[in-house]
Parts: sequence; structure tokens; C-alpha cells
Amino acid sequence: MDYLSSLNGRVLVAAHRGLTSGNVPCNSIPGYKAALRTGADVIELDVSRSLDGTLYCFHPGMEKRFTGSDKLISQMHDDQAGRLRLLNMDGAVTDEKVPLLRDALALMKGRCLVNVDKFWTDIPGISDLIRAMGMADQVIIKAAPKQEFLALIRQYAPDMPFMPVVFGDNGLHDMLVKDRSIRYAGAEVIFSGEDSEFCRPEYIEKLHKDGCAIWVNPIIYDYHQQLTAGHTDDIAVSEDENYGWGWLIDRGYDILQTDFPLQLKTYIRLNYPDRA
Repeated sequence: MDYLSSLNGRVLVAAHRGLTSGNVPCNSIPGYKAALRTGADVIELDVSRSLDGTLYCFHPGMEKRFTGSDKLISQMHDDQAGRLRLLNMDGAVTDEKVPLLRDALALMKGRCLVNVDKFWTDIPGISDLIRAMGMADQVIIKAAPKQEFLALIRQYAPDMPFMPVVFGDNGLHDMLVKDRSIRYAGAEVIFSGEDSEFCRPEYIEKLHKDGCAIWVNPIIYDYHQQLTAGHTDDIAVSEDENYGWGWLIDRGYDILQTDFPLQLKTYIRLNYPDRA
């Protein structure tokens, strides 16, 4: 599949866990609604699976930070998971429950692309839900390029656009281009320095020539771990948009994941109108 051509030359803005600010928690229905209102092209969400097999929108392992719970959703039955309330930016409890994946997908259906992160949480179950909702063409599924994950994707999600999360290529791109049993759409690339192979024009041109899109993450989880060699949201919103976001766009990357979707959309519209 030539996924790149479907972007029509545009730079897509992906809202990281929706939009988070003030009393609106990440990975919440209000956060997803807010991201849609900014015009985000993609909404990224995370998936956790309860002991009862129910799929929730939540980043596994962050229960303490975002709900105050010492217990993981993967260790809970639905009666307990359903009682969780998300915390706001100040750590205060909101009235927002941890949303069901089904409800989040229903909200986004026909309105944006959906990046289903932590797809490996339950590849069969998530795939079945996406397909049952008629959204196989609307998602981007993500996983590390481990053989066990690739085997499950071939079995359960061969029709869904797939982007591996990669820290190095090591022949992966060439292998996936030839693998007709996976709908390879491109790659999410992670790099800490501008000397990375992922920053080289010939690498970017190679993926584009093969019809693949490239996803990058100017978001900051932890400043100790750079995902885009210092070209970040932090720099863009506080000091220099051209160095933070413009550098990535000029390099040729196609999808930028951000915690500031409205600002990034505005920046692209004003500075790259032909790619907005």
C-alpha cells in the first residue's frame, strides 16, 4: 500500500493522548473532543486490558500518576476499573472515568485517524473491535517490530495500516516492504541525535519512494530521553517554532505527534500552506 500518497503531501498533526490541559485529563473523552476541535488529523490513544478482557483507553503502568491507584488496570476486574477517576494536571480527582476503547473509537469514527498505541496489549481483541466498528482503514496500529507481534498482526490485522516503533532500521524497512501479509504504512522513528540514520535525506527519500510515511515525536516524556534530537514541543512553544517543528517538517517527516495540536496546526497553516 502506498500510504504516503493518501496524505496528499500534507503534514499531519497527531494529538498525543488527545489534548491535556487544566481539568481535562489525557486519554479522556473530553481530551479527545478537545483535540478534534483543534483540527487534529490524528488522535493517539493508549490501550489497557482488564482481567475481564475489557479494553480501556489508558497508558499501561501509569495508573498511579493518572488515577492515584497503586494497582494496574491489567490487574483489575471491570467493577474496580470502572470506578477509577482520572486526575487533572494538579493531581485532583475529576469526574471523568477511564474511557472504554469502544466509546473512544465511536467518538472518532469518520472524524480523524486514530493511532492505537500499546496495540500489543491485546492484538486479537483490539483488531476484532476495530473491524467490528468498520474502522480498519481509519487506524494506525503501532508495536515494536518483534517477531511475535508481527506474527499476530499477520494473523489478526493484516488489513490495518501498521507502523513499527523503531530505534534503528537494521533492514526492517526492506523486509516489511516485501511482506505482503502486513499493511506496512511507514515507521515511527526515535532518534536522539541529528547524526541518526533516520535524519539522513537518503533514508527519508527511500521510505517516501516506497510510499511510506514517517512519524516523529517532538513531545517530551522525560528530557533525559530525546525522541527527535532536541527539536521538541518545548522549544517550539517557548522559544523557536522553526527549530522545534520547522526543522522536522523541512527534513521531510510526515506526521508530528504533539502535546500542542492547535499551535502546531496554526504554525503549519501559516508557514507551510501547501502542506496544511
